[in-house]
Amino acid sequence: MLSRLADHLYWMSRYIERAENTARMLDVQHQASMLPSPAADPFDQWRAVLEITELQQLFSQRSLANDGERVLRFMVTDPENPSSIYSCITAARENARAVRVAVTTDIWEVVNTMWLDMRALFRDPGWVRDPNKIFDWVKTQSHLFRGVMIGTLLKDEAFFFCRMGTFIERADNTARILDVKYVAHRNQESQNQDRGDYYFWASVLRSVSAFEIYRKVYRDVITPLRIAELLIQRGDMPRSLLACLNELTMNLEQVSPGHAARALRMAGRLRADLQYLLVDAEFESQIHDFLTGFLVKVNQLGQAISEEFLVPLATTD
Repeated sequence: MLSRLADHLYWMSRYIERAENTARMLDVQHQASMLPSPAADPFDQWRAVLEITELQQLFSQRSLANDGERVLRFMVTDPENPSSIYSCITAARENARAVRVAVTTDIWEVVNTMWLDMRALFRDPGWVRDPNKIFDWVKTQSHLFRGVMIGTLLKDEAFFFCRMGTFIERADNTARILDVKYVAHRNQESQNQDRGDYYFWASVLRSVSAFEIYRKVYRDVITPLRIAELLIQRGDMPRSLLACLNELTMNLEQVSPGHAARALRMAGRLRADLQYLLVDAEFESQIHDFLTGFLVKVNQLGQAISEEFLVPLATTD
């Protein structure tokens, strides 16, 4: 497969996944913002969203007021924010248009209709009064895209590159959410503030659709260590780091010329690190360092995939 074609397919799926992840984070944060908070500055909750996406500097440069509505508009409809839902869906549609001959008609229609519907939805500025409808719509469209892709696309290299884009983006997002939430929780503990642990950690689980899964697996109170185990090491949890690396490695194996391929070796080592990690009480104090290191390795893996299979300059995060 031509590297440029593979590049468009990879980023089409990655941008769709990023739009969904952004919607998930904002949905949970919007609901949490309506609950009583002991924080001295209510904007601290919204600041976490900017920290997860590493957009604090861009948000500040835009000279926007520090309030939740501004963050919502910045993360949802701002075309100058490359990670906003608007920008992600637009970029996904442009990548799909560039490979129109390599994807099925159903896939193109899903992506193009998503883009057209988004433009119609965002014409009404009143969406900000009830943003949950927007978030639910984005998640539904993302599910539809993946379902149509799995159900209609030939299981060849085009399919494998689409799946790789999905799971490397999902792994990055899960690690960011878990890291930022752990740091926020430790800061609250050091300041002796009652954050309401149940609602705090329940919001973390809901942001990755893991609340019901947690109840089914552990059948007990929600604890930070078990959340870490679920989201890092449970291969049967669809959005866990290990599940993402399992899928990523499997698809890399399909397109790699041999086991000596650099990206495949990197993915295999990273998967082994997750699989044989000991998640215990001692590890809890090391979670931030572990996740920081994981994000660095995932970024390096993305660079290796670009250099080995895609257009080398396509390193947009």
